[in-house]
Amino acid sequence: MYTEELAATLAAIVTPGKGILAADESTNTIAKRLNSINVESTEENRQKYRELLFTTPNLNDYVNGVILFEETLNQSTKEGVPFAKYLMDQGIVPGIKVDKGLVELSGTDGEKVTEGLDGLKGRLEGYKAQGAKFAKWRNVISISDMNPSLTAVKAGAENLARYASICQSVGIVPIVEPEILIDGPHSIDHCAEVSEIVFHELFHALFVHQVVLESIILKPSMVIAGSDNSEPSPADQVAEYTLNIFRNNVPASVPSINFLSGGQTPEQATENLNAINAYDIQPWNLSFSYGRALQEPCLQAWAGKDENVKAAQEALLKRARLNSAASVGEYKVEMEN
Repeated sequence: MYTEELAATLAAIVTPGKGILAADESTNTIAKRLNSINVESTEENRQKYRELLFTTPNLNDYVNGVILFEETLNQSTKEGVPFAKYLMDQGIVPGIKVDKGLVELSGTDGEKVTEGLDGLKGRLEGYKAQGAKFAKWRNVISISDMNPSLTAVKAGAENLARYASICQSVGIVPIVEPEILIDGPHSIDHCAEVSEIVFHELFHALFVHQVVLESIILKPSMVIAGSDNSEPSPADQVAEYTLNIFRNNVPASVPSINFLSGGQTPEQATENLNAINAYDIQPWNLSFSYGRALQEPCLQAWAGKDENVKAAQEALLKRARLNSAASVGEYKVEMEN
């Protein structure tokens, strides 16, 4: 067991006022992002965009971890410095997305489960040799009148627990991501009911697989009404519901909860994170691991043009700074201006 190595990685990542940049979009997902600004998704353009993100001046003031996609881990800056080394030189810990995406789960009504456990230990050892210190595995749960089924909830929890156990066996900190999708018209109460079941099953599976909770990072979605619900959830309600579920189901031994943005707007994700941190004293570090909610303004500012790199980096830094403030309960809406 790599107890000291895991503890050192966590100490570097779990810092009040700092969070994680999720830059681990798959090739298909990053293609959609680039297409939205009329940029072709070639390997060269993907490299240029990721370099723009990672070389943002002073990013390490607010971000101390970056999740990479496998292609990105194999790429370098234009000066030839591997991205993982470049990040480490800036005091930012590199991590790696290790799941292989979603497939339909047999025996359910179109629900999904994440694959990628086969050969995972060998892949992790390779990623570690390239500089990755932590990993991420995302499972998704959808909400509808009929879903989620217990089949999907249990299968997802089992896979997350097996992945986390394998990570710890090779000295890599696992980010455990049980995403409850925001898609749909469901109420915040329905989301809370599903969240209760999902977290109960997840921590039972982690216990069964003897995962050391002190050496994981939890990356959950917030408890929030669906994106098609006619009554959006105010920030104080999101905070109350989210923290009630976590206090009932997430052991205090988990060192950090780094929320995903999960389809929220950049401003909404920041406001809700702030409300969660301003609510009351909690046993966990409560921070962010945002992808689109950090990158969206940056991507729009860049538009694929070299002359826009500085403006794009300023847009990324602004969102990182605001989420840093939110992660300690000090964000105010006026700061957006």
